[in-house]
Amino acid sequence: MEPQMLIDPSGNLGLPAPYWFIELFKMLGFSLHAVPMNLWYAGLVLAMILSVAGSAHGRLFSRRLMAQMPVIVALGVNLGIVPLLFLQVAYAKVFYPATVLMAWFWLGIIVLLIPAYYGVYCYAFGLKDPSTPMAPWRRAAGWGAALFFLVIGFIFANGLSLMANVDAWPGLFHNHNVAGAATGSALNVADPSLWPRWLMMFGLAITTTSVWAVFDAAWFGRRESDEYRRWTPSFAWKLDSLGLLWFAVAGSWYVFGTWGPNAREAMFTSPLVLLTVVTALAPGLPWLLLWRVRGTDVGRPMASLIALAQFGVLGINAVSRQLVQNAEINPYYAPSRQPIESQWGPMALFLVAFVIALALVAWMIAQVMKASRSPSQAS
Repeated sequence: MEPQMLIDPSGNLGLPAPYWFIELFKMLGFSLHAVPMNLWYAGLVLAMILSVAGSAHGRLFSRRLMAQMPVIVALGVNLGIVPLLFLQVAYAKVFYPATVLMAWFWLGIIVLLIPAYYGVYCYAFGLKDPSTPMAPWRRAAGWGAALFFLVIGFIFANGLSLMANVDAWPGLFHNHNVAGAATGSALNVADPSLWPRWLMMFGLAITTTSVWAVFDAAWFGRRESDEYRRWTPSFAWKLDSLGLLWFAVAGSWYVFGTWGPNAREAMFTSPLVLLTVVTALAPGLPWLLLWRVRGTDVGRPMASLIALAQFGVLGINAVSRQLVQNAEINPYYAPSRQPIESQWGPMALFLVAFVIALALVAWMIAQVMKASRSPSQAS
């Protein structure tokens, strides 16, 4: 069986928006989603470890992050709708076959997400009275949520890597079908790019969590002690160093050990080779900024600059990731060469809703900042 036979052969209705519009909002949406997603991906595990093995300041950071986690998860899930929407719009002919092959695992994301979300709430509500020890069942709920989000990340990595691994589809279909119907029980674990890609994203999530520690202390933690606000940048720099090393090792494994000829030709030749170099070096900028401010009480302008640099890292990775995905998929299906049947009404409605949603998120964050001002600032 040729892989092309498993790509949806139905008539092509064309893209409902220009290709550049779809790619722009897919990458922008993923970058926005990546911020809270990184915090629950690596931040949850870190917070749970610090809650039992951290210093006094480490336990305080754990409490702060876990108290914020219900809102972080809500924002991340909702922001994730945007890239998933545009992924299905432009890449439906490869997205749906891949997720049909692993349908039970893909549907399992919802099964895992619901108890993970409840687990975060259970743990966060247990933090309301610091004088009361955390109930064992609440602590177990926190560990369960951390584990479930790691598994969810693994399933997503499977689905998105399988989407680009079209050559593997016939073998997976042959081994996971009954009378010609896919059983939905396949996973992309034999793909050599899956493991380094999953680990690379975890390393990037560690760096985002480190930057959040400083941003949180500067913007939302003004009521905390001066000692805590001076401890946070040093802790963040050490954590970022770990994340940077993790990202470098897993990223090198991913790029030099698993990229196929199409991805190497696209990303190692001019002009995209420059983007490849920038993607590899970009995480060093937040690290340098954190190194500069370690041991100090970081002000809001500097914390914002560090956070903006980290968002740039996530954005650059989103662009590179999309280009690599396109290089792998294009031999079988090229969205950029599909006819365009623009639907201006839905596009306008999306843009209005997108802007309103971002404005509401900004307003909610402003209210949190107002409530977290120190007494001297409030007066």
